[in-house]
Amino acid sequence: MNKLSKTLDAAPQKPSAKPFRFGFLVHDVSRMRRTLFDVRMKPLGITRSQWSVLAALSRGGNDGVMQIELARQMDVGKVTIGGLILRLEKIGYVRREGDAKDRRARRVFITEKGFDIIQQMEALGTANNASTLAGIDPEALRITEDTLAKVKANIRGELEKAGSGLARLKKG
Repeated sequence: MNKLSKTLDAAPQKPSAKPFRFGFLVHDVSRMRRTLFDVRMKPLGITRSQWSVLAALSRGGNDGVMQIELARQMDVGKVTIGGLILRLEKIGYVRREGDAKDRRARRVFITEKGFDIIQQMEALGTANNASTLAGIDPEALRITEDTLAKVKANIRGELEKAGSGLARLKKG
């Protein structure tokens, strides 16, 4: 045994990321799905930030969504959401109106043109799911969904115990 081998054998074990593999996989899958969706959305001329706003608005019902509430849901600042809404408004996907109860507030509504692009987004999302879930047994998918829902609930519970102020995550 040479001197280098002895030194390597005596070296302390370095920490390993293997115990965190689940978290890395969840993160990587999420990031890669968004990237694939970006690629598929590019021909429509809409950015990730813009499709995220439209998706959030589409879950808000027919009463529109307060601009400040949309910023909270998306975890972005008022200036950022204002710029995104302005760009979406310029291309005709949304419109802003004053709130009937609070003159300082603005509600954001999806226009017909916006609903058209959302319909295209849904079709692309369906294609994304079909290709990314190809070859996965329906029972395995159900178990994965159940597991992820439980993990999400566990994380939400931990955040609530920590008093992080992220109670808005209860909605999703």
